[in-house]
Amino acid sequence: MSWIQKLYETYENCRPMIGAGSDDNEVPLLPICHTTQKAQIEIAIDQEGNFIRARVVPKEEARTIVPCTETSGGRTGSKPETHPFCDKLQYIAGDFLDYGGKVTSGYAKNPREPHERYKEILRKWSESEYFHPKANAVLKYIEKGNVIKDLVEHQILWVDTNGRLLKKWDNKTEEDIPEIFKVLSNSDQADAFVRWIVEIPNNPQAAVWNDSSLFESWIRYYSATKEDSALCYVTGTELPVADQHPAKLRNDGDKAKLISSNDTSGFTFRGRFSTAEQACGVGFEVTQKAHNALRWLISRQGYRRGDQAIVAWAVSGKEIPDPMTDTFSILGMDVMESDSETFISTAQELALRLNKKIAGYSAEIGETTGIVVMGLDSATPGRMSISFYRELTGSDFLERIENWHKTCCWIHDYRSKEIIDTQTGKKRRVYFRFAGAPAPYDIAEAAYGNKVDDKLRKATVERILPCIVDGQKLPRDLVEVTVRRAVNRVGMEEWEWNKTLSIACALYKKYHEKEDFDMALDENRNTRDYLYGRLLALADSIEEWALNESGEKRQTNVARLMQRFAEHPYTTWRTLELALGPYKARLGAKVVKRLQLISEVTAMFNPDDFIDDKKLNGEFLLGYHCQREALRKKGGEEEPNQSKIS
Repeated sequence: MSWIQKLYETYENCRPMIGAGSDDNEVPLLPICHTTQKAQIEIAIDQEGNFIRARVVPKEEARTIVPCTETSGGRTGSKPETHPFCDKLQYIAGDFLDYGGKVTSGYAKNPREPHERYKEILRKWSESEYFHPKANAVLKYIEKGNVIKDLVEHQILWVDTNGRLLKKWDNKTEEDIPEIFKVLSNSDQADAFVRWIVEIPNNPQAAVWNDSSLFESWIRYYSATKEDSALCYVTGTELPVADQHPAKLRNDGDKAKLISSNDTSGFTFRGRFSTAEQACGVGFEVTQKAHNALRWLISRQGYRRGDQAIVAWAVSGKEIPDPMTDTFSILGMDVMESDSETFISTAQELALRLNKKIAGYSAEIGETTGIVVMGLDSATPGRMSISFYRELTGSDFLERIENWHKTCCWIHDYRSKEIIDTQTGKKRRVYFRFAGAPAPYDIAEAAYGNKVDDKLRKATVERILPCIVDGQKLPRDLVEVTVRRAVNRVGMEEWEWNKTLSIACALYKKYHEKEDFDMALDENRNTRDYLYGRLLALADSIEEWALNESGEKRQTNVARLMQRFAEHPYTTWRTLELALGPYKARLGAKVVKRLQLISEVTAMFNPDDFIDDKKLNGEFLLGYHCQREALRKKGGEEEPNQSKIS
């Protein structure tokens, strides 16, 4: 139960952030006994329960903190439990059935049951010693049974000629569609979720989802209803035990749970324990805080893709670097934009920048602060598993993150952002060149393509994570498949191939860490694979230069024959060298230095290595990329116009 204890401690350390978010659409750190819902309708009443106004809630403002019970917090199925305060129309509206509303199938035998249960919970809360005036005001209003009537009269909801709620809007003209149909995903007004504004004199916080006193009132009331106590496996003390555990960990629609024992006739615990409590006992307050902390962390700083979620955090609540991102994100956009060309191409400057950044994190979190890295996944909609879990000290975590970004680094140019062109006023995309390690997500795409199967993507990310967090060696097959894909240049668009090439170089460099490859061109390196890579880059640059001079837009011979070159370098080089004849003639004296460089590289070969036609390894990609970068930096008249994507 280590994971739940760490999350519980994190929640306690971050209590000042409860209910706060940087914007209305961000998942906040929730108080216990509360969840979030997307509201579509907002009703304002006074303290006596009199209707004042209503409006349709825009999608960007829809996220709402609402009180919940253990059952309603993870409700599902055909007979979902009511929330105690804010909820859908079938629960809060006494006249829901009068306007043709259809309750969920589990309530079909007694369609008034949802509203009666909602009213009963609200009445018990209002009559308790923990009552809140806003809850009393809502109770007074819904007892009038005019919710749908008021909303129809104020043109929030719409009815047909028979006075029944419309299920969809038939008029296809966009400007005529009422707002309520625009914010509902299925267009059925009966599914609208309602939140309250209660205006009380001298109370500046009318919005109930921002009222901390209302949060506390419901927490104290609901906690008082918990009677059964048992040993909590997390704290080791007797506490009111949780009947159910929260869901919605990865997103608002997530029904999967980490702890679940509602299967008394299946195989959840049968044969090992007679009751669910014997299998696992967790205090009600403990599980609420731990799950709320996990959901907040995943939303705030986690990696999410499909059913997979990975998050790293400091138990103290301090900021830490994300192990799932690349060096560009670690150092920050402002650093990358202000840095010089020297920085983006030298490992020494990269190391200095990383050291400075990591030192800042270290000073903030301390060497002994607990760091947790946790991966979640689910094979079925209702059950979730912890696929990866590590606990580290702050110093160990930062050391491993720094080592990954230093040893798996290469020069990349696939990171970008949109800017407004000051001359045209139009948006355009600017690409940044940076040196560093790629993100696991980008590595998976480089290895298997942008349309990689989700299962394969998840498996690849999970295989890379221990290489970052534990310092394990990269899987050899992953390096080889990325190199093979980079060689198959014809099968990709230019931008995708450039991204795959740089990531393949980074992985090969990391896998052969002892070789100590440099990101800059090593003019003294005379290995067969590296030299053949340099020759390929030189031939490619000459042909591309000539094509740019004549305004032709087509792939070079090197691009078309790159895979063949990797398999049979000597015989393919002869073909490529002969094909350069027309381009040499077209460029004339401008290409003399480039031709001299080809001769110099050829002379560096051992004669036996040069005529050896065996397959090249991934080192030739490093030679190709380094030579290409060196040519790009020279500039001057002899440099072809290698424009970037924009």
